[in-house]
Amino acid sequence: MKIFRTKSINMLKEGAEQKRLKKSLGAVDLVLLGIGCIIGTGIFVLTGVAAAKYAGPGIMLSFILSGLACAFAALAYAELAAIVPIAGSAYTYTYAALGEIIAWIVGWNLVLEYSVGSSAVAAGWSGYVVGLLKAGGIELPKAFTAVPAEGGIVNLPAMLIALFLSVLLVRGTKESVTLNKILVVVKLAAVFIFLALAGPKVNPANWSPLMPYGFSGVAAGAAIIFFAYIGFDAVATAAEECRNPNRDLPVGIIGSLVACTMLYIVVAGVLTGVVPYQELNNAEPVAYALRAIGYNFGSALVGTGAIAGITTVLLVLMYGQTRVFFAMSRDGLIPASICKVHPKYGTPHVITIVAGVVVALIAGFTPIGIIAELTNIGTLFAFVVAAIGVYVLRYTRPDIHRPFKCPAVPLVAPLAVLSCGYLMVNLPAETWVRFGIWSAIGLVVYFVYSYRNSVLNTTKTVNEQ
Repeated sequence: MKIFRTKSINMLKEGAEQKRLKKSLGAVDLVLLGIGCIIGTGIFVLTGVAAAKYAGPGIMLSFILSGLACAFAALAYAELAAIVPIAGSAYTYTYAALGEIIAWIVGWNLVLEYSVGSSAVAAGWSGYVVGLLKAGGIELPKAFTAVPAEGGIVNLPAMLIALFLSVLLVRGTKESVTLNKILVVVKLAAVFIFLALAGPKVNPANWSPLMPYGFSGVAAGAAIIFFAYIGFDAVATAAEECRNPNRDLPVGIIGSLVACTMLYIVVAGVLTGVVPYQELNNAEPVAYALRAIGYNFGSALVGTGAIAGITTVLLVLMYGQTRVFFAMSRDGLIPASICKVHPKYGTPHVITIVAGVVVALIAGFTPIGIIAELTNIGTLFAFVVAAIGVYVLRYTRPDIHRPFKCPAVPLVAPLAVLSCGYLMVNLPAETWVRFGIWSAIGLVVYFVYSYRNSVLNTTKTVNEQ
C-alpha cells in the first residue's frame, strides 16, 4: 500500500480549478478574518482562567511563549500557503510534502479541532448573551439555556447562533467577511475601552509574585491559552478565495498574528494589574475587572463587545471547518457528494449545512468541559507537521517557485517543532488519551474507506510535480 504517496502541486491546483470557490478576499479581509478568530475567547475568557489556575501575572509570559510558537509556525504556513494556495491549510500542505496518510491524520484532527472548538465557542456565546439579558431584567428559563447534564433540556441560544452563522456562510464568503469586519470593529473598541479605563488603575503590587506557580505554571498557561491563537490557521483555509493568494496569504497570516499577540500581552498585563489574579477565574474576567474598579457602565460595554468578539470567533471557526472538509472531500478521502459548490453563491453549501447542524447539536446537548483541550492538541500537531513539511519541501523540491520564503528555515522549522511540541507536552494526560483514540479511529476510517477512494487511485500523476 502506498500510504505515503503525495499529491503533486499541479494536481492540487488542477483539482481546485475543477471545483472552484469564488475569489472575493483581499489582504485586509484576511487580516481581519484572523483577528476575528484570534481576538475573542482568548481575551474575554481564557486570560482570566489561565491566570487564576496556572500562570498568575506570568500569563503575560504565557502569551509571549504561545505567540513565539505560533510565529515560527506562521512563517512556515506563509511559505506553504504561497506555494499551494488551496483550501485545507495544513492538511493540503502535508499532502504535497509528506504523504497521504499523514495528511489524513492532520485533516482528521483539524476536523475535530474546528468542530469541538466551534461548539465550545457557541456555548460561550450563549453564556454571555444569557448573562447580558439577565442583567437587563430578562431571565431566560434554564431548561432552554443549559444542556441536560447541567439541569436543562437544550442550550437553545448556542444552537441558534451556530445555525444562523451556517446560513450566512452558505450565502457567501464576502457577506460573512463583511459581518466579520463590523464585529471586529466592535470588539476592538471594547478592548480599547477596557485598556483606557483600567490602564490608569494598574497597581504593580498585583504583579508580585510574577510567577506564583513557577515557570511550569507559565508553560501550562501557554498550552491552555493556545486556543486563542488558532485563528491564523483559519486564514490559511481561505486560500482559494483570495484574489492574490501569493501576496495576501502571508500578509493575512503574519499580520493578524502580530497584531493580536501585542493586544493579548497588553490586556493580560492590565488585567492582572488591576485585580489580584486569584479573582479572575470566572466566565467574564475583563468585565469583572472593570466592575471591581467601579466602572459598571464600562463593564456592560465590554460585555457587549465580548459577544461580538465571540461571534466572530465562531464564524471563522465554522468557516475554516467547512474548507478543510471541502478539501478532503475533493481529494476523495471523504464522500465527494458533500463537495458540491452552490451554483449561485459559490460556497460549499452541503458541507456547510451538515457541519453547522453537527456543531449546533454538540453545543445544544453536550457539556464541552475539558474536551475543548482537544482543539489545542490538534492544532499544535498540525503546526508541527506543517513546519516539517516546509523543511522537507526545501530539500525535495528546491525548484518550486516560492512567492514568500520563510526566513532561516533550518532554524525556524526546528524551533516551530520544538516550541509547539513543548506546549503539547504541557497539556493534560487525558487530552493525549483522547487525541490517541480519535487518531486511531481516523486510521480505521482511512484504511476502510479513504485509501480506496482517494483520487490518487485513478491517476498516474503521483509524485509528479
